[in-house]
Amino acid sequence: MPRKSAPKDLSLKSLELFQICARKGSLQAASQETGLTLSTVSHHLRNLEDNLGVELFNHARRPMVLTPKGRAFLRNIDDALLSIRKAKAEASAGSVTEARNLRLGTIEDFDSDIVPELAVFLSSSMPACNFMYHTDSSHMIIEMLRNRQLDLGIITAPTDSLTDLQDRTLLRDPFVVVLPRGCEESLEDVVAGRTKLPFLRFSASLMIARQIESQLRRIGVSSPHRFECSNNQTLMAMVAAEAGWTITTPLLFSRAKRFHPKVQMRRFPGKSFSRTLLLVSTPDCSQSVIELVDAKIRSLIRDRAITPFHQSDPWLSDSFKLLT
Repeated sequence: MPRKSAPKDLSLKSLELFQICARKGSLQAASQETGLTLSTVSHHLRNLEDNLGVELFNHARRPMVLTPKGRAFLRNIDDALLSIRKAKAEASAGSVTEARNLRLGTIEDFDSDIVPELAVFLSSSMPACNFMYHTDSSHMIIEMLRNRQLDLGIITAPTDSLTDLQDRTLLRDPFVVVLPRGCEESLEDVVAGRTKLPFLRFSASLMIARQIESQLRRIGVSSPHRFECSNNQTLMAMVAAEAGWTITTPLLFSRAKRFHPKVQMRRFPGKSFSRTLLLVSTPDCSQSVIELVDAKIRSLIRDRAITPFHQSDPWLSDSFKLLT
């Protein structure tokens, strides 16, 4: 199909929209992600194709499919756009007091006291900044970071690689057993399923649940269960009501203070295992902002969770700790 000549330079917005459409395979998805109308997204793509004189998408296919020339063009602009984003972030960041936008996603483990304190601190440290805080599962936060819907995220380390994102280790959070306070059964018998006390599980869709189930399979444990839930507080309430036992972590246990008088936390019997929490950012996130958030979140975790537990439960000192 003949194309009209277009003497104008390539638009950065057109390149960014092309990249999003190529990744999402949909004008509608690109419109939702960017907040632009469908007609605006379509206009930018048409202008880009007219400028290049080639078809980048097979417009007869749904979802949208790149042509061979479109795939080659995408490969060549990916690194270029990343470099531009990094340059813009570094040029505009300056002092953190000048930062204009920060979108932070965290798993729910921090939403009771640590994230609210972090929000207050960042608000005073970055007075010109617009903030967005989002709580979700680790895999959803990773997807939002990859889609540039978030700038920073605090997640549980996944099993697959995060090569397209920047990450730094934050916390080692060991798995522990939580029992009703009055439970007199041996810990080994409870975990092995040799008692009438049922196992209260995290929902199978959660990363933490997959880690726990994987460890139980490794040690040959198949404990009966009658309850599954995605919310740690609900699991703690059930244990406090003597409805069963569960496996969680000290960080999550620290959020359930109202139930502590009725429950007990014990070291996982046999071979220990833990999860690692990460601070993850997009490659173009301002380094000064990352450093600020990293330093403050570590301070809050240490003061609100690690130090109190090291005092009350010294057996956690060698396993529940910040990582460098």
